[in-house]
Amino acid sequence: MGIKKEYSNGELTIIWQPEICVHAGVCFQTLPAVYRPSERPWIRIENATTEELIDQIDHCPSGALSYRLEKK
Repeated sequence: MGIKKEYSNGELTIIWQPEICVHAGVCFQTLPAVYRPSERPWIRIENATTEELIDQIDHCPSGALSYRLEKK
């Protein structure tokens, strides 16, 4: 298994696998306030709703972005 980085807002955790990312740009074109490739950390999960994040992640062409819903 390759590298996985996780970003959480307490309700949702975004999982990014940089080794399979094809850098298509869908993420930052869709949610530019969340995905900021020139900054670290590059994912600012707090800048979108959980629903917006799920919708965007579902459109990741490489599957490098996935998510896990946290149990309440």
